[in-house]
Amino acid sequence: MPNLFDPLELRSVTLRNRIGLSPMCTYSAQDGLPGDWHLMHYGARAIGGCGLVMTEATAVEPRGRISLGDTGLWNDDHVCRWRKVNRMIKELGAVPAVQLAHAGRKAGTHTPQTGKGPLDDSSAWDTVAPSSIKFDDGWRTPGELSTGEVENLLNAWGDAARRARAAEFEALELHMAHGYLLHEFLSPHSNQRTDEFGGSLEGRMRFPLMVVQQVRLEWPDNLPLLVRISATDWTEDGWSLDDSIVFAGQLRENGVDLIDCSSGGIIPQGSQTGVAINAEPGYQVEFADKVRREAEIPTAAVGLIADPRQADGIISEERADLVMMGRALLRNPHWALYAAQELGIRIDWPLQYERARPS
Repeated sequence: MPNLFDPLELRSVTLRNRIGLSPMCTYSAQDGLPGDWHLMHYGARAIGGCGLVMTEATAVEPRGRISLGDTGLWNDDHVCRWRKVNRMIKELGAVPAVQLAHAGRKAGTHTPQTGKGPLDDSSAWDTVAPSSIKFDDGWRTPGELSTGEVENLLNAWGDAARRARAAEFEALELHMAHGYLLHEFLSPHSNQRTDEFGGSLEGRMRFPLMVVQQVRLEWPDNLPLLVRISATDWTEDGWSLDDSIVFAGQLRENGVDLIDCSSGGIIPQGSQTGVAINAEPGYQVEFADKVRREAEIPTAAVGLIADPRQADGIISEERADLVMMGRALLRNPHWALYAAQELGIRIDWPLQYERARPS
């Protein structure tokens, strides 16, 4: 049976283990440009033993940023900055990956350093969405994308994918989760269009699948393409796990290699109209398991996974092919080194740290 420290092959790329850094915004960019913070942050996780180091949500156009502190790949100035980060990640033994994103109606928020919720009118920018429905009370009402604007957005995704390769990323993930633009097209809660991009499941899947097709034209055939989905909206009348299985099958047929299975985000939690999610360690693993088996595509499990034995069990029981970790790797960038020790598996440590390896 596979274990957490077995390599994983995705097209021509081989991850040294099944541990991935989950894409998490650090809100530390200037004009979309990564800086020294990003070099140190991502380099530390590569030193710490991750197989896949995925950067934060990286906007394909300026209005697609969640906040002013988001990274981007909407112009060529970003390429050389990312290339420096990626060369370090690769030199340290990990595979550098990028998550391309567009925040849609959830764009234009404060960073954690400056406040909560959407920016005020003096610093905000216009947001867009499949339908003119705001995310929550107090949020701006987005402009509804015209059919022509929807199709024009494809160029932004394709151009960002081309820049990602020029920046020497070796894996690419498309963000279709957490209530951002591509998830907004998928969910009936946020997509009430009556044209070819709305209505039926087929219509709501149309634009996200077009994005995949456009990105695949620009992204090399020998490099893996991943998609993060929200496997469920956690509501009876929203996007469902059954929808995700159908969608995953379509993604596989269009050249996607792995589905990163998260959930929620289209409706705020805790408000009067919001949803309640009982988040506990591994609460989303069942989604990765079911999508993997029924859509016959590799998956990643994510969600409060911090215990090495739990992570190893997910892989050895073949419930997912990769474990993506967020907060656990923020707390301890060397989590992988210590997880191997706890599991009794000997892996290479950086030579500079070898003297600290527990006996």
